[in-house]
Amino acid sequence: MTKKLNVVPFVSVDNMMKLVLHLGVTRMMTEIADYIEADFKRWPLFDKTPRVASHSDVGVIELMPTSDGEMYGFKYVNGHPKNMKEGLQTVTAFGLLADVNTGYPILLTEMTILTALRTAAMSALAAKHLAPKGVKTMAMIGNGAQAEFQALAFQAICGIDTVRLYDIDPAATEKCVRNLAATGLRTVICRSPEEAVEGAGIITTCTADKQNATILTDNLVGAGVHINAVGGDCPGKTELHRDILLRSSIFVEYPPQTRIEGEIQQLEADHPVTELWQVMTGAVQGRTDARQITLFDSVGFAIEDFSALRYVHDRLKGTRFFDELDMIADPDDPRDLFGMLLRAKAAGQGPLATAC
Repeated sequence: MTKKLNVVPFVSVDNMMKLVLHLGVTRMMTEIADYIEADFKRWPLFDKTPRVASHSDVGVIELMPTSDGEMYGFKYVNGHPKNMKEGLQTVTAFGLLADVNTGYPILLTEMTILTALRTAAMSALAAKHLAPKGVKTMAMIGNGAQAEFQALAFQAICGIDTVRLYDIDPAATEKCVRNLAATGLRTVICRSPEEAVEGAGIITTCTADKQNATILTDNLVGAGVHINAVGGDCPGKTELHRDILLRSSIFVEYPPQTRIEGEIQQLEADHPVTELWQVMTGAVQGRTDARQITLFDSVGFAIEDFSALRYVHDRLKGTRFFDELDMIADPDDPRDLFGMLLRAKAAGQGPLATAC
């Protein structure tokens, strides 16, 4: 990879797909999970803040920044459920990684695909620490753009071999079955959430509607299951009935953000939750008994994106899966930025006009 500080490696959608296919989807998610766990184990080193959100009637646009003191990263991401009806992605994203010592960017990349990989990796990583041991069946309620990534991450990291699929749109479920056909996973098409959770030790909810929905009612959740709640990720958007939360041991990424955006926005501000990084470091215990209901209230946190950016930056070395982007002005004399314009004019690169 280039060492020129003014030239930034840029990973386009095309190159991200090439990188994913080169490494393999499951390998990439497994390794991103390793990077996330390593970063969670050094949690106190990071800057932490709830994401900066700009909400509208049709969606949300967010910035997710963090730094470990050596590198700084941020992700731009949106969430617009209405986009699907217009033939557009519900979630799109890009991200940047920078060197804290100079402030110079060292990576610019698409993160729509990378966020799907990161989200699934995080889900499976949480389940590795919280789900009952030996579980082989997961219910996947919501079979949209994230579903296949979730299924494959749970297969690779947690050993799931059967996925019970339900979506209000049968075409989404059929798409998911087609895409998972050659993965070794057994897929079961279900006609209701009730049918989907039957016999499942892990329940993943991942729906897109921006509303307080009840995807899971209390009577559907038996003792001893692990719930991976992915879809509730902004104010006014939840998936689980409040009574499920009251019966569950709740694990979160960063409480100040999750209390605004997650399932626990339905609960009192002081309702007890456990931070997942503490489980990963061994400071607190995750699952404590076989009948316990564990709930990962997943909203996505900036450190996870930082981990994914760090991973891509490392994996690009020795590949051609990036373009060199001339992104930083680099005058011979750092104090003479205007002189760089004059030299460009002298070299015939264009007029230096004066606006009136």
